[in-house]
Amino acid sequence: MLHGRGRERALIERLVDDARAGRGGALLVHGEAGTGKSMLLEEVASTQEGVTVLRTQGIESEAPLAFAALQRLLRPVMRHVDRLPAPQARALRIAFGEEIGEADRFLVFLGVLSLLAEAAEHEPVLAVVDDAHWLDDASAAALLFVARRLELEQVALVFAVRDGDVRTFEAPDLDSLHLTGLRLGDVVALMDEQSGTEVATEVAAQLLASTGGNPLALVELPRLLSADQLAGRSPLPGRLPVTSTLERTFLDRARRLSPDAQRLLLVASADDSTRVGTVVSAGAALGVGEDALAEVEASELATVTGGELRMRHPLVRSAIYNAAKSIDRRAAHTALADAMTGPDEADQRAWHLAEAATSPDDEVAAALDDAAHRALRRSGYEAASSAYERAALLTVSDDAQARRLHEAATAAWLAGQPGRAGTLALDGHLRTTEPTLRADLERLRGRTEFHVGSVSTAVRVWTQAARDVARVDPVRAREIAVMASAASTFAAPPDRTDLDPAELSVELDHAAPPRERCVAGLLIGFHHLLKGELSLAIGPSRTAFDAATGLSDPDLVNAIGIASFHLADDETFRHAFTSVLAHARERAAYGLVLFALPRLALADWCAGRLGDAVSHASEARQLASASGQLGLSAMPLAELALYAAFQGDERYDGYVEELDRVIAGHQVGVLGALVDDARRWALGERDLAAGQYASALHHLEQMRTPPLIHLAGYARLEAAMRAGRHDLAQAWTHELRAFASAVDWPHARALAAFGAALVAGEDAGPDWQAALEHHALSGRPVEAARTRLAYGEFLRRRRRRVAAREHLREALSTFEDVGATPWAERARQELRASGETARRRDASTGQGLTPQERQVAKFVASGLSNKDVAAQLFVSPRTVDFHLRNVFAKTGVTSRTELAQLALD
Repeated sequence: MLHGRGRERALIERLVDDARAGRGGALLVHGEAGTGKSMLLEEVASTQEGVTVLRTQGIESEAPLAFAALQRLLRPVMRHVDRLPAPQARALRIAFGEEIGEADRFLVFLGVLSLLAEAAEHEPVLAVVDDAHWLDDASAAALLFVARRLELEQVALVFAVRDGDVRTFEAPDLDSLHLTGLRLGDVVALMDEQSGTEVATEVAAQLLASTGGNPLALVELPRLLSADQLAGRSPLPGRLPVTSTLERTFLDRARRLSPDAQRLLLVASADDSTRVGTVVSAGAALGVGEDALAEVEASELATVTGGELRMRHPLVRSAIYNAAKSIDRRAAHTALADAMTGPDEADQRAWHLAEAATSPDDEVAAALDDAAHRALRRSGYEAASSAYERAALLTVSDDAQARRLHEAATAAWLAGQPGRAGTLALDGHLRTTEPTLRADLERLRGRTEFHVGSVSTAVRVWTQAARDVARVDPVRAREIAVMASAASTFAAPPDRTDLDPAELSVELDHAAPPRERCVAGLLIGFHHLLKGELSLAIGPSRTAFDAATGLSDPDLVNAIGIASFHLADDETFRHAFTSVLAHARERAAYGLVLFALPRLALADWCAGRLGDAVSHASEARQLASASGQLGLSAMPLAELALYAAFQGDERYDGYVEELDRVIAGHQVGVLGALVDDARRWALGERDLAAGQYASALHHLEQMRTPPLIHLAGYARLEAAMRAGRHDLAQAWTHELRAFASAVDWPHARALAAFGAALVAGEDAGPDWQAALEHHALSGRPVEAARTRLAYGEFLRRRRRRVAAREHLREALSTFEDVGATPWAERARQELRASGETARRRDASTGQGLTPQERQVAKFVASGLSNKDVAAQLFVSPRTVDFHLRNVFAKTGVTSRTELAQLALD
């Protein structure tokens, strides 16, 4: 019987009831060992009617085995897998070893979400995950991904986690329930029930004080107490920490067993696989007699049901395993390895051999290599990384050690563990003198620094790696040098690379293969860009852009994006990341989607497609959160704050507050400078719209990243003029003219002319006209609207009201199109001052949609099915259906065909 958990039980049952109503969610139940987490979940799960209950448990010995716990959880509903989109179904089968092949990691995660959603279409689902701190990393990542995307599903997901264990389960964003000790009345009832005798209230109170009301302690400790002690006639033992007391209790009970039974318990503790046949076979190899299993069952330290052997509690395992001598533990692992002969046990066999090894052993290392290869095919990157790392420790040759450490670091990088990847890469680099291997290790280490560490460190690492490998592999050297040069554009001058393309024999050979032309053009272009020779950077950079067509290497695409960003090449920038996003969505490559979305949002901003910009940034923020990579939500949040400031969106304050929390708590690597400047830009736009010009200039003047400075040029120039800093506006205009002359883009020339018009005062007429002429070719309608508004204000102040109205009407129309409420109101006021009253336009059908609804509507309008849209957006079909119903309700359309006719931009 469960005592004293009425409130906690009601909370979990409410979670299940919400799931029945289509409001899915997740809950983390945590507490110290023995607080009754497992019993509470079992009590709730066993009493649910009309609900499919799925169960799994984290097992310490399975921690290195990718998707082991997840496979057990989903086995009862795998019959629905054929109803999933084919790529997801195949990914799940590969992850679970049912098919041979390679599966993208997040395609597996999406398959788990879709499978649970599909099962819930037949009956609501309660998924219970016990001992989640011992989940294998791949299962944990998949289940956390699902937990963060259940809002519209009939699925309840409950994790149970032990506090204070050597492994943790990090999920700070999930709702949590902390199980504490029982109260005195519940303690008395529990001890009366368990002891079979009346327990004195004062004794119960003493045990409550010494155990903290821990239920397992209160069940186990009376076995060590006499009837006189329970009745209060004899004193109780002194107080001990609960966990130590429990482990000692279990160990004392085990030591009362025969040597054979103790050896069998040690074997079970070393494996904890629950397979009776394996444990008995391994025990027999150690000389354990046939009666030992029955003796273990009689001790109640373990139970046998069918073919499964389970410990009474995880503390039984830790107590027995940790108390054993190392020679006995190794013997148990060796026996288990010998007992595991099936092909589906190869991974476990490899790990048992590794635990038994006392010195380097290349055969065992090779077995771990094979386990790592299998994990990689299933996208179990954490498991692969652990196997490679352990294999490296068992490797004799230094070079072979380094190669395995490179594999371990690469897998860690793919698993989203950049810090660990960098440490492994550095360790490998220190163990080898082989030039190309050292270069590859440094390439990876630089990448980890670039994304989540120090950009200057990344530049330094890549620069030295390029020089070190240039003599033996010049192609590799140039590719690494491109990364160093691209990263240098975000570093302060003292921290930039000093590599000269001539040092690497770089020549721009127009007859060379496209990849070589691309690399050479980028190196020469970045070299001139870093020296401030902008005009000299244009030619080779454009050669690189042309040669990059069809290339999909992420490092090269990133370098193309950085170069085009600095050169204000809108078309190349948009094309690069549109291609990346389309390719990534097609492959369900979650990481690449998350990489491309914030960059494409900036391209949307430039093109005046603010609805798309908000949608792309919102999706990136959600994907970063769902994957637990909160640092990657910083740039999308900064962008959302900027768009909200410009549109007068009430969510602005919330975005800035969330952004500040992310910046304070997470490393954002190369994005740090961009995030800081985007935040300053957002603050400046907000204050500018509110008429707080000095404050706006304070924020905007602090921007340091040239590409963002140019994008924020209109706000910066206007803030400077309105704050009375004519000198600053003049200096900025001078720089903008030089930039426009070098890049020769219409939008750059329009901005320079805008600045010239502002500082020219009464004689600005020709500059305004020049700005408008350039805007006609720029492809940046919002910037054109800002110019028309400023020009209209200029004309009205000079009593040229009729001429002013034309420009003010155009500005107002554009601002209303993009939902820029403060700017539309300013244009409307100017129109009234010119003698014309502008009616407020009814919001377009697309403007009332949320970013998620807009994304769904655009995909559906393109002809995709709900399942296909779900795969593109990493959500379930039910979520797509929910958003689509809202789209129909808000827009008034009644069919997918009508939806295709809507103006959603």
